[in-house]
Amino acid sequence: MAETEFTGVFQLDNGCWGYRYTVTYNGKKKDVKKQKDEFGKPFKTAKAAFRARDKAMLREKMNRIRKPEAKRMTFAEVYQEYCEMGRCSKAYSTIRKQDSLWNNHLKDKFGARFVDDISVAEVNDYLAYLYYTEGRAYKYVESFLKMFYLVFGQAYSRDYLGVDEYNKLCVNKEVRISMPKMKIDEDTDIVAFSREETDRLDAYFKDSNAETAYLLGKCCGLRINECYGLKWSNIDIENGAITIDRQMQYQDGLIKLVPLKTRNARRVVYMSQKLKDYFIRLEAETKAHAVDLKAQRAQNCTYIYDVDGNKISSLELVNSLPNGKIQTVNSMKYHSRTIKTALKIDFKFHYLRHTYGTRLAELNTPTHILCNQMGHASGKVTERYYLAVSQTGIDILVKNLNGV
Repeated sequence: MAETEFTGVFQLDNGCWGYRYTVTYNGKKKDVKKQKDEFGKPFKTAKAAFRARDKAMLREKMNRIRKPEAKRMTFAEVYQEYCEMGRCSKAYSTIRKQDSLWNNHLKDKFGARFVDDISVAEVNDYLAYLYYTEGRAYKYVESFLKMFYLVFGQAYSRDYLGVDEYNKLCVNKEVRISMPKMKIDEDTDIVAFSREETDRLDAYFKDSNAETAYLLGKCCGLRINECYGLKWSNIDIENGAITIDRQMQYQDGLIKLVPLKTRNARRVVYMSQKLKDYFIRLEAETKAHAVDLKAQRAQNCTYIYDVDGNKISSLELVNSLPNGKIQTVNSMKYHSRTIKTALKIDFKFHYLRHTYGTRLAELNTPTHILCNQMGHASGKVTERYYLAVSQTGIDILVKNLNGV
């Protein structure tokens, strides 16, 4: 690169031009070097680069005149400010997850650093270390990426990060912080039970204390928290519809019914005739238990907080035992262990949701309908079920190939 008579302007090997200058903020030196304008176009002449340099330096000067220099903040101070002022609308589970990532990982690594001193390369190296060296799951590492975007966004909104620094960290697609390249053996597939596995699971859960929860997962695709938070008042047996508007969570050691995490998760799901018949029988049995086991149910019932903050009886929940004892999201853990040992099936309740979505996709359910029934915020998430390769899909493929 060759200097010219224009101060701070230099020529590149490809014949285009660039500029550089240095400014000082609060005793901290900042070097600026540009080879393209704000629209990403190269400077064709030395004069064009020089004019752009003058304008950039003038903007720097005007910014300093318009407002005083912002206080430098550490990563920890920005995160604390976000906790106090920026996340009052976040779900309890989101807050717990953020605090876990902060307290167990990010605080020691980045907490004492000034937020405007952290580079893209440092963050990318850290994410790569978590994924490749420590062997963390890809989705888990994505949580760290979101935390960095969150803190840098908070810093930018409070003027602790300049626009250039923020753009480099979070906006410019060519250089911003990003996830490491996914390993070829990363398990991100949709896991759906085969027909044979489903038949065996049907037999296992038949007449068990978890049959209702199992059928809600298998036939309606409910998440486990939605399943155990379901109230009888949310079930319209006559019209075969179930309204999903709350979920069960443990919060500070207490069982509570809380709002759903996203707006799209609030939905009405529809029942098959087989599931309607099941709930007709279950409703009749529940009414009989209310009479025959009245004393036991009164003694065993638990009072929990509903979404409005009022206490309700666990007897209002669909998944309560005949004697009145409450069932929670932990009730499925025993069955998961037993199924793995006895049936040699890797059972996770969420796989029932995967199976539900995959089966409906195989039946060519319109994407927007499946998206609604699954409670997805994005159609791209739903499309994964149409791309998933299940045994049924393979059988159809082979049948089609045999007919070619």
